[in-house]
Amino acid sequence: MEQLKPKATIMDGQAMSRAITRIAHEILEHNEGSDNVAIVGVVRRGVTLADRIADEIEKIEGARPKIGKLDISFYRDDISRAISPVLHATEILFPIDGIDIVLVDDVLYTGRTVRSALDALMDLGRPKTVQLAVMVDRGHRELPIRADYVGKNVPSSRDEDVRVNVEPLDDHDGVEIWGIDKNAGGTE
Repeated sequence: MEQLKPKATIMDGQAMSRAITRIAHEILEHNEGSDNVAIVGVVRRGVTLADRIADEIEKIEGARPKIGKLDISFYRDDISRAISPVLHATEILFPIDGIDIVLVDDVLYTGRTVRSALDALMDLGRPKTVQLAVMVDRGHRELPIRADYVGKNVPSSRDEDVRVNVEPLDDHDGVEIWGIDKNAGGTE
């Protein structure tokens, strides 16, 4: 059986690490420090990326920002199509009212995941601001959403799947473009 391979590798682990460091610096510059900042990752890969951004902020500032994870399973507009969504716990153990939330996800595509995440956040309180950090912005927006912090812009076709791999969820760190098997259906 032939081993499936990506069409292209856009970022390796080192490039992702540099992007995370840059994003952490940009967050600190934009927010004039980390005193009022909390980092919230969208389950699954956004949580790992959020933790890495918080690590970088801690290296720079000497203090770790508040960090949380957000499950948007029941906020998705395609939930009725899913046979049984995989549920994860939302863990935001601090009040979000009046603070600057940096929402972290792996790939920004149509904007629907971010819309769901915004709905889920607003059910928890009223942050001062919500900023968006993503490892990859691939375009093809269906909603008027943009990222404040982007690891890399990756123009792609709708016939491609842009995958962000993060350890320990995956066997390596990297960003890859894969073809979509039209017979099997897309991933989004």
